[in-house]
Amino acid sequence: MHAVRRSCWRYSFRAFSTKVPGVPGAAKPIHEVPLSEALPGFPKPSFAVVNERVQNQTRVTTLSNGLRVASQPKFGQFCTIGTVIDAGSRYEVAYPSGISHFLEKVAFQSTKEFSGRDAILQELEKHGGICDCQVSRETAVYAVSVETDGYDGIIRMLNEVTRRMQISDPELADVRRAVKFDLDDQQIRHEQEPLIMEMIHAAAYRENTLGLPRICPAENIEKISRNTIFTYLSQYYHPSRMVIAAVGLDHDALVKSVEKYFLQTKSMWEEDPSLLSLDAMKSPPDLSLAQYTGGDIRIEKDLSDISMGPTPIPELVHFALGFESCSYKDPDFIPFCVLNILMGGGGSFSAGGPGKGMYTRLYLNVLNQYHWMFNATAYNHSYADTGLFCIHASADPKMASNLVDVIVTEFRRMTGPIEEEELDRAKIQLSSMLMMNLESRPVIFEDIGRQVLAYGHRKPSRQLVDEINNVTEHDIRRVAERMLKSKPSVAGLGDVKVLPSYSTIEAQLFKQPEVKKARSFSLFA
Repeated sequence: MHAVRRSCWRYSFRAFSTKVPGVPGAAKPIHEVPLSEALPGFPKPSFAVVNERVQNQTRVTTLSNGLRVASQPKFGQFCTIGTVIDAGSRYEVAYPSGISHFLEKVAFQSTKEFSGRDAILQELEKHGGICDCQVSRETAVYAVSVETDGYDGIIRMLNEVTRRMQISDPELADVRRAVKFDLDDQQIRHEQEPLIMEMIHAAAYRENTLGLPRICPAENIEKISRNTIFTYLSQYYHPSRMVIAAVGLDHDALVKSVEKYFLQTKSMWEEDPSLLSLDAMKSPPDLSLAQYTGGDIRIEKDLSDISMGPTPIPELVHFALGFESCSYKDPDFIPFCVLNILMGGGGSFSAGGPGKGMYTRLYLNVLNQYHWMFNATAYNHSYADTGLFCIHASADPKMASNLVDVIVTEFRRMTGPIEEEELDRAKIQLSSMLMMNLESRPVIFEDIGRQVLAYGHRKPSRQLVDEINNVTEHDIRRVAERMLKSKPSVAGLGDVKVLPSYSTIEAQLFKQPEVKKARSFSLFA
């Protein structure tokens, strides 16, 4: 047996040997050839392109109906294709709120050519594909990852699920049940972050655009009909508001396939105008700009028994404080992103290290100093015409007043001095997060789609990293001062009676900021 193994080993050693250039007859094992050298006798890899401008080039083509097609090459057997649409809950001012929530649930169901969800899934299974749909406040994304040789059928499917869906009565009934389940689940889950984010947006943009609910209110579930959904689709699912993005496909082949399906077929509402509401057909799509108002929204909710079991989550009061930041088209967008990373934060327990935000201000100044603080996390939401920077924190209701005081103090300190090491760490962390995320094909797809939808082209990652590196302490303090000039937005959830009043919070913000050096982390402090 040992003799057989030695013989096999010698055979494999010879099989994976290669000639050494310049030494006739000499050979060495393939694993001894340095990675910096090409393997003699092997063809040159077609995807080994060193020039970043060629390797990461994103091509964009605009079709005659206004639809934009964007793609980027990437080596691999699979590709990601999808449709990114300028639609979402911010455009529902003329409709019952909740249509975007319905569209998520009705996605990838029956269409003109597919009898139902099972038929779509069977088509995906032929090419090892998966699909997903997410509709946010101002963007709808339909994405599919599939083997590259099945891309043509997927383009056909994307045309069907975005422009030729049927929305049968049984499907609509199932969607209503799914939406009701989401609302019930939201009430019993101990994670209150989605609800508090809804509330802070409603307070910041009261009754307009981004302040409209993304999750369907219970009273609108029965109001949203097939006619309502098709009317909304006819206004906002127009080719001129769409981008077909792909990663891992030849651009010319992609454009040819998109033209075949998106140019040569009509949408359901074009084939049958009776699906639409006559009143809505007369009005153009809503193009109003978001109006930041600021304000106060509080919901009294019993959270004492929301998590049952041997280790229940303690009863908490949730508080969010926010201000207007800027849009992703604003020159201050990158400084606001750096400020967000600099503040960081998270839960009271984390198994992470420096790369996961343990050295951010909300950890060092808040979570590491106040044992009663359950959570403190900074968020920066950027949209086409505005933005919202906020901090969400939670603690025992008995500490509500202290919680608000701590968060207000951290906002005021943003305009104070920033240590060079602190700023450099935030910039390096943001750059590394950007580059690591762009290793993922689905993330590249969404980045391409959103940027082409917003700017008409895609900024190279190298440019974004350079902009991050150029952010200075003056930039951070300037954007913080700009932000704090806006009216505060406040959201409270739980035992809100213990939270200070809106006027008290507003008065605290005008106090002179306390100058305090950021606390250094040490096990022996």
